[in-house]
Amino acid sequence: MDAKLVRSWVEGWAVSRGAALPVEEPWGFTIDVGLAGQVTRHVLVDADAPLIRKLTGTATAPATWLKFFLPPDSVASCVAPGWRFDIDGFLMSARLHTAEAVAPRGYRVRTWARGGTTRVLVLTEDGAFAARGQIAVPAPGRPAVVDQVETSPAHRRRGLGSLVMRTLANAAVEVGSSAAVLGATIEGRALYESLGWRTDGPLTGLIREASPDMPG
Repeated sequence: MDAKLVRSWVEGWAVSRGAALPVEEPWGFTIDVGLAGQVTRHVLVDADAPLIRKLTGTATAPATWLKFFLPPDSVASCVAPGWRFDIDGFLMSARLHTAEAVAPRGYRVRTWARGGTTRVLVLTEDGAFAARGQIAVPAPGRPAVVDQVETSPAHRRRGLGSLVMRTLANAAVEVGSSAAVLGATIEGRALYESLGWRTDGPLTGLIREASPDMPG
């Protein structure tokens, strides 16, 4: 995986989530997230089976996450007991440009920015949640990172995901970003590809679970 692309994703993701600054490691990056379900995240730039075997065998703290760019089945036999796979994903990238972003009839859009992250919220006319997303720019002109795009099941197939993505892209272009990166689910990948995003490779996650005999 391209190291610059991974760095852009890691740095923007940390800004988007309000996490600690990424710390460089010989194999990638460590990010202290500080959540009960994700205490620390390790992102492996060039993972291989021996590295996965080593890290899953030595990292024992519950809610430790590993993210790397290999298909899950290529490393499944190397994973130590006590870990589970996250849902399958993909690292994707795109060049950014401004585009018309008009809410369909019956919806309205709110946007706000704080701390390098712009958030987009799509509401129904009566104020119910319909869709959302956010985009982080670590510094003006740097690649942006799209994050946490979501559409309510009751409001899918109405163009709201595209509306959110175009609104986010416009916000990033306004502060000088010309490129963006994101981590996509299988479901999200189809939307992003329809908007011109490229799939750069698989994005696999492992999550360390609590030991059954560990006190709660």
